[in-house]
Amino acid sequence: MLPLDAIGGLNGFVLFFALPCMLYRFGSTTPIAQLLDASVLGVYLLCALVMVAFAVAMTMNERIRWNDASLGALVAAFPNTGFMGVPLLATLMGPKSVGPVIVLIVVDMVVTSSLCIALSRLDGAQGGLKGALVAARKALAGVATNPMPWAILLGGVASAVDFQLPKPLEKTAWLLADAASPVALFTIGAVLARAQMTVDHPTPWTDYVPVALLKLFLHPLLVLAVGVAAIQVGVPLERYTLTVMVLVAALPSASNVSLLAERFQADTGRIARIILVSTVAAFFTFSGAVALMT
Repeated sequence: MLPLDAIGGLNGFVLFFALPCMLYRFGSTTPIAQLLDASVLGVYLLCALVMVAFAVAMTMNERIRWNDASLGALVAAFPNTGFMGVPLLATLMGPKSVGPVIVLIVVDMVVTSSLCIALSRLDGAQGGLKGALVAARKALAGVATNPMPWAILLGGVASAVDFQLPKPLEKTAWLLADAASPVALFTIGAVLARAQMTVDHPTPWTDYVPVALLKLFLHPLLVLAVGVAAIQVGVPLERYTLTVMVLVAALPSASNVSLLAERFQADTGRIARIILVSTVAAFFTFSGAVALMT
């Protein structure tokens, strides 16, 4: 019923209109002090960097090069915090959990996604110094054209100066923000269907199941281990906050990574399968994490 050519338009709508509005709303409605919690930011960022490095090293081979490996690593390190984490954790842990969750969203949207986009451009690094410079320019261009960090940055500035959009403009932006998650999920389904219709060879399960398992098991265990170690050495990180961080890490992969994969011409079928497997399995693994941590 949906023309295949329309998938790119859906992707563009979410990536450049709906998702930036959602992220701006997150940033502008969160007190700036919560956005600058160094303890939460440092622990979670370290874990994200380890996850990206490990996933890239584990998945790169003759078929999967920097572009696919880097965006696959982003799926392994980027939980579905905006769509699932905020409502789930607000219900499970109370309104106090929203502050740390926003910090984690900032890390994933600004740092982790930008790093993986930069790494994805390294396929052009052959050819010595000249090739490396070309790849560096591509990396910087990819980061600069990613609308998500800019949306959060503007939202943080608005929060810091207590700026509010004019009411008609705010209502329009919030309407677009509400459309981000459902249209992103619809687009993932369309990407999966397109992959089945157009692929000339099946995607082996070894290309996506291990990455989904990294997301669901290694990521929360790593956040727990690093967080406990940080508390032991005197980092001012509350155990309640660490519990929120572990549960965020236990969430399935973020749906918007498939939109970035489409944007940067990675293997969208593989990325969508990782998201699908992690989302289905998370019904059991996330419930188990909640039972153990709360």
